[in-house]
Amino acid sequence: MRRTLTVTTVVSLSVLGLTTQAQATALSRSGYLAASGQGARTAHSSLPADLAKAAGLALPAPTGKRPVGTTGLHLVDKSRPDPWNPEAKERELLVSLWYPAKKATGRRAPYMTAAESQAVLKDYPVTDKDALARVRTHARVDARPVGGRRPLVVMSPGFSFPRATLTSLAEDFASRGYLVAAIEHTYESVGTTFPDGRTTSCLACVKGQDNGKVAASRVKDVRFVLDRLIDGRWGRAIDRSKIAMVGHSIGGYATAQTMLTEPRIKAGVNLDGSFELTEPIKRPFMLVGTASRHTPEDEKWRQAWARFTGWKRWITVRGTDHSAFVDYAVLRPALGLPAQELDGARALEITRAHLAGFLDLHLRGKRTPVKKYPEVTDHTRNASAAAH
Repeated sequence: MRRTLTVTTVVSLSVLGLTTQAQATALSRSGYLAASGQGARTAHSSLPADLAKAAGLALPAPTGKRPVGTTGLHLVDKSRPDPWNPEAKERELLVSLWYPAKKATGRRAPYMTAAESQAVLKDYPVTDKDALARVRTHARVDARPVGGRRPLVVMSPGFSFPRATLTSLAEDFASRGYLVAAIEHTYESVGTTFPDGRTTSCLACVKGQDNGKVAASRVKDVRFVLDRLIDGRWGRAIDRSKIAMVGHSIGGYATAQTMLTEPRIKAGVNLDGSFELTEPIKRPFMLVGTASRHTPEDEKWRQAWARFTGWKRWITVRGTDHSAFVDYAVLRPALGLPAQELDGARALEITRAHLAGFLDLHLRGKRTPVKKYPEVTDHTRNASAAAH
């Protein structure tokens, strides 16, 4: 029987990227703080289920021209044991795929299972712990895909974050014509429900966890998933010369590490993830971060920046926190929980627009205009000057 542990309070508190100020002080010392919480909206008391429903637990609609389909894959890597569960002799992964569909037919995709929602909301003042299982998405389950080969975007979520938190970005990319694969890094998420009904917890979420170890494991996950996608039934839908990776938080760290050993990935994005880079990367890379943490004064980002020797861009977004670049930007305020200063829909609009411009440029050779947002600061020139 595979072991499932209860998620520690420290990690549970960080999974939505928010804390109280007292918790923020304690957690920042332990290295588990996902966001400082400074400037966040005041939390409501426990939110009744009917109010949560009325609050509108829905993701923003995709902005592309195509309807979106989705399906799931359960993949097993028999060549290696699980890095976090010593009782598992093979590595099991779940992957969500989004793609442009011919028609918006079929049922809307579920966002999370009830068990996953309960794991995420366990330590938050939300009465309805199943609320995230009812989030309204836009992709249709197993809708018929549009034919032809398409660029692929691989996505890796933040530490303790389920892959579902990347849905609004993934749906948008798919509506613009991309095939998107978000990986659930098993035992690195607070809750992962497998097709047989079991839900695993975050065995990797322990105090003092080595970020480098987590990133190294994710590199293996990504390479395995790429192999299986390309060699499997979805292989004929992938343009193998046009593959990018986008990661949030430690997923951004893993993106850079994966590009060091995986030449199939032609471009990468780090969404607000602290990371280290000891070798140069010549392919395009983009940094997107909070204005409070990731300006050129951030030594780790500045050191890594110098090692990107190809096309690169560094932007920050004012009014955001660590979780404002993923679905929690809109879901936290809808649940009555503290959120970033910037309106959540606006935060996701900015993130989607800049990532679409980056992907279109480097995977399609197409310049997609990105309007000027006053909240966005481009540090590319200043950071490059500081590096010399």
